[in-house]
Amino acid sequence: MDRTSDLTQGRTLPLILKFFFPLLLTNTLQQLYSFADTAIVGKGLGDDSLAAVGNMSSLCFLIIGFSMGLSNGFSILIAQAFGEKNYPKLRKTLGASIRLALMITGILTLFSMLFLRNILMLLRTDPSIIEESLSYGYILFGGLAATVGYNMSAGVLRALGDSRTPLRAIIISSVMNITLNSVFIFWCHWGVRGAAAATIISQLFSGGFCLSRLVKIDILKLTKEDMQDDPAMNATLLKNGLPMACMNSITAVGCMVVQYFVNGLGVAFTSAYSACSKYLNMAMQPAATAGAAMSSYTSQNYGAKRFDRIREGLRICLAIALITYLLLGSVMTFFLRQLAGLILNGEEQIGYAMQFLPICGMMIFAVDMLFVIRNGVQGMGFPFIPMLSGIAEMVLRIGAIVLLIGNIGFRATAAAEVFAWTGALAINAAAYICIFSRERARCEGKGMIAEMPAKNRA
Repeated sequence: MDRTSDLTQGRTLPLILKFFFPLLLTNTLQQLYSFADTAIVGKGLGDDSLAAVGNMSSLCFLIIGFSMGLSNGFSILIAQAFGEKNYPKLRKTLGASIRLALMITGILTLFSMLFLRNILMLLRTDPSIIEESLSYGYILFGGLAATVGYNMSAGVLRALGDSRTPLRAIIISSVMNITLNSVFIFWCHWGVRGAAAATIISQLFSGGFCLSRLVKIDILKLTKEDMQDDPAMNATLLKNGLPMACMNSITAVGCMVVQYFVNGLGVAFTSAYSACSKYLNMAMQPAATAGAAMSSYTSQNYGAKRFDRIREGLRICLAIALITYLLLGSVMTFFLRQLAGLILNGEEQIGYAMQFLPICGMMIFAVDMLFVIRNGVQGMGFPFIPMLSGIAEMVLRIGAIVLLIGNIGFRATAAAEVFAWTGALAINAAAYICIFSRERARCEGKGMIAEMPAKNRA
């Protein structure tokens, strides 16, 4: 039972914060080394190379986001089994997850490698940057197994309440990534290929580190029986994982349409949009982390039928999201030129970035709350509502960019984000209230409720 944490026992606030802060550092380090990648590419190779790498972001979200959604869906079932203390079920779930992850990774790798050029052409990628985009993408997608391996192993650790091991893995990976990036770009002169190679190599090491910890956890010792094909378990995992994977990919399609319109404006707009996307992702990280904490906490407590603890966890995670909005939203709103100038070189690109940042900075509270509430819905084992909200996000994002870009120009990219966030938030908030009330009543009717002692409240 070493390196695991039972989130169904003890005071809620200390448990969530103990889980949240290592995970926040993990996600922040991931964003920082992603930011470092961007800064090294932008300053070392120029704005056009930055545009080539940034042009891949929505496509990476489509492919890698799909695999991450599957991993997260599988991890929720693992966390629920852990909360139930049903360790045989946990091992069978893990065994089936590994088999499915290997198969799906192979399919995604083949698909992305075969159709990368065609997709970039559909996105109206500027001819001046398409070869660099291809060079970057072929390496990144060719090493997709390393990315999935890390996400899967880290997801299992978090499902068991361990957010510290992924932190240690990312510390190692961040140092390695930034070092290799500098070496490959400035010394080896590999261009954008160096940035992609550095990412894959560092993820190999971080995934291996997490895996080395997993094999030492006694309750995860898999037998041949656990690894045997189980159609019923496969169906259960896919029923939970595919909607979450599709949610990510559907959202990515909306982002790709926005990228299509941005690319049509010119390379300067593509560079600015790439820089803004990096800052937006960094500003989202604390709330996204609170959402990940909500997912693990809700999953374990839903397995244990501790609904009072789920409600308490939601309150705490929403408070974390609000605090981070006040801090980071203010930075995005009031420090525009300083932020844009860290990555971009040209005054034209900086000016475009300064149009985007304040709109999203003021409205980012919507996506911050969305992360927490949506993960609460998923943690209770209802992934289809978030998938439907992903469709709504896509429709709103595409509708906004199509209708507004001719009138307000580059600002339409920020407006599209805001419309997508608020629509998805409304759907998930309504769903959470209904599902929580219904599931609590159902379990009360069956005498399955385990109430939280007053001493364990936050």
